[in-house]
Amino acid sequence: MPDLDQKTESADKLVEDYISDLSKTSMDLSKPLWEFHILNIKTSDAESLGVFRIHHSLGDGVSLMSLVLACTRQVSDSKALPTLPVQKSSNPNPVKSGGVWSLIKMVWYTFVDVLMFIATALFLKDTVTPLTRHRKKGVGSGSRRFAYRTVSFDDIKLVKNAMNTTINDVVMGVSLAGLSQYLNRRYGEAKGEAVATQKKNNLPENIRLRATLLVNIRPSPGIHALADMMEKGTKAKWGNCIGSVLLPFTIALRDDPLDYVRQAKATIDRKKQSQEAAYTFLIVKLVLKLFGIKVRMNFLAIFWNQIHEKLDTYTYAYNSLLVV
Repeated sequence: MPDLDQKTESADKLVEDYISDLSKTSMDLSKPLWEFHILNIKTSDAESLGVFRIHHSLGDGVSLMSLVLACTRQVSDSKALPTLPVQKSSNPNPVKSGGVWSLIKMVWYTFVDVLMFIATALFLKDTVTPLTRHRKKGVGSGSRRFAYRTVSFDDIKLVKNAMNTTINDVVMGVSLAGLSQYLNRRYGEAKGEAVATQKKNNLPENIRLRATLLVNIRPSPGIHALADMMEKGTKAKWGNCIGSVLLPFTIALRDDPLDYVRQAKATIDRKKQSQEAAYTFLIVKLVLKLFGIKVRMNFLAIFWNQIHEKLDTYTYAYNSLLVV
């Protein structure tokens, strides 16, 4: 429980600074690899905050969130675990809703996506933008900043229902719009121009920009009791069980803001027809079995250095919105 300045001008900024500073320090390996920080300060959204800091070796985000939720109970039933909403049939999975043609497309898309994944890990770079140039000027992971904004979930659901999409489609569209407008402004500053329309803008043509999304590949979704997750042979697996998906961003200015959501939906629907996440997980697992932990860690270091150099900022922008 840190002693925070209660008279600060901006409690929200103080929280952001605290979490950012926390991310620059290493955990004490002589103690259990988790921490719980109670920030007893009133912000614009809460009377106080709690910050979990958990080492990645204990599990991935899905298993850790399941653990936290498994420690809670429903208000209406003090003995029942909380529940998560299930996917509605009004927006089915493109693969499961099709036949032979969908199977053919799944095989082809998976082959292409895995090939792009390997190429990205080895040599394929994204376009150099003001964001990537900022990282190359000696700005490393130690200077990463965590910022958050509260958005109305009702507003997101309003757009989702009106366009017959998903929450992820809308959030992805917001991320796409924000990055496009930001890069247009940065390129405009360099040119001394401020024009921003779909037909005339400051963006270079054919910008290659991708985000890395981590996908839960467990066969058993939802919340499970800790005892069930730790049981041998259970489908509700504890630990790290995630695959990586490279999600391309089409950077462009749109006169109609809803076009960003339509573009995001098309991209995500295309990725749903691929088994990229499962195969990227198997690639890492295969390297571990064949060459051992040291070679696996070297492989991951090469891959993530390559990925983070150009994707780190966009991944956190998207994931931050998902968390909100």
